[in-house]
Amino acid sequence: MFRNLIRKYFQPTGPETVPEVDVMKYCGTWYEIASIPSKQQRGCASTKAEYTLDAAKGMVMVRNSCKRNGREKSIRATAVPVEGSGNAKLIVTFFRYIKADYWVIGLAEDYSWALVSNPSATRCWVLSRTPYMDDATYRQLLEQLRLKGINTDELAKTVQG
Repeated sequence: MFRNLIRKYFQPTGPETVPEVDVMKYCGTWYEIASIPSKQQRGCASTKAEYTLDAAKGMVMVRNSCKRNGREKSIRATAVPVEGSGNAKLIVTFFRYIKADYWVIGLAEDYSWALVSNPSATRCWVLSRTPYMDDATYRQLLEQLRLKGINTDELAKTVQG
């Protein structure tokens, strides 16, 4: 517990991000393979995020959805890149005033998977372009997360399908 508290307050730079994200390649549908779930995500299955570029506004439109109790729930947000981050750091805004940091800390060369966190490394998502990921790839990604200071013991696999 104290380790997480210390990490949260004394890790000002956060986990290292990828050098650059091509927003056009990143847009599309991502399936959540695992996450450090928030209160809002508890009880969710078939979780996914859909990103659409709005070039005129210089932002990405976000739609997160999941199934809870057999019904689809969704939330919309907008994401704008942090200047100088190579698009690897985004500020995501929900309900016009709730802001969250979204840092891409790992990304497959072909954009088939992504690792996302926040600066304090208390939130994390393992994302894939497909609803399922093979175990070998998942284990490799867990190791990458550990090397970046993410407590992978807190990750919960997401039920898809």
